[in-house]
Amino acid sequence: MLRHSYRFESLGTQWAIETDTEISLSLKATIQDRIEAFDKVYSRFRNDSLITKISQQAGQYPFPEDALRLFDFYRSLYDLTDGKVTPLIGDMLTRAGYDAEYSLQPKPQQSALTWDGAMSWDGTTVTTTQPVTLDVGAAGKGCAVDVIATILDEHFDEYVIDASGDIRHKGTSENTIGLEHPLDAGKVIGAVDVQNRSLCASASNRRAWGEGMHHIFDPDEMAPTKDIIATWVIADEAMIADGLATALFFVNAKKLNKQYDFEYVRMYANGSVEYSKYFAEKLY
Repeated sequence: MLRHSYRFESLGTQWAIETDTEISLSLKATIQDRIEAFDKVYSRFRNDSLITKISQQAGQYPFPEDALRLFDFYRSLYDLTDGKVTPLIGDMLTRAGYDAEYSLQPKPQQSALTWDGAMSWDGTTVTTTQPVTLDVGAAGKGCAVDVIATILDEHFDEYVIDASGDIRHKGTSENTIGLEHPLDAGKVIGAVDVQNRSLCASASNRRAWGEGMHHIFDPDEMAPTKDIIATWVIADEAMIADGLATALFFVNAKKLNKQYDFEYVRMYANGSVEYSKYFAEKLY
């Protein structure tokens, strides 16, 4: 069992980092500074972010090095899901009321832009043809977890990062995680010991508002998804687990397995559950 815990709030959510030895004050500052830098690039909820600048004017925008990994992954998901997982969903989410002010007041929708029609990506530079509101929520928090993991790797042999359900583990310590029931937060549908891998979940009951509104939007339907209500994915990296958890709302695991190695559970609106063999004895 890891004895030391560092808890804080960032990226609009609660974080907990557990380690085998205490995190120094200087390392805590490094972690906070790195997350703040990440947020200042990718958040569409702050006025001073790069994403906000892109939403205001077309142009060429340089991103930091971690963007290459993140947007390469997004392009892969975009292609595998026929454009349903897209960073261009931001304008649609804004019109749905999930905007920078959290107005939660839906407005009439417009069709989502296509990747190749709205922007191009060259190395770490994005060129847009018009103002666009990018949203990397499908994999961004997982990417941030991986970024912090690279910092911890230099100091610790054992750790767990938990960013409100986006989890990455390193070491030999036990790391049993309950899979929260999407319709009853007081229940779990199973439990799994995640060792030296990442577990991420996505559910339609999180970031939900109004009548049937939630943050996982189908750009073709211009409306929240309905058939799938929750997913869980285990993969080596948190960004991959996070993004695939969203992709499973739109396509089956077989299609994603052609390119990625992962374990999964997904729950349908009727209560039925689909899962990989790894989870067969881990669900209740």
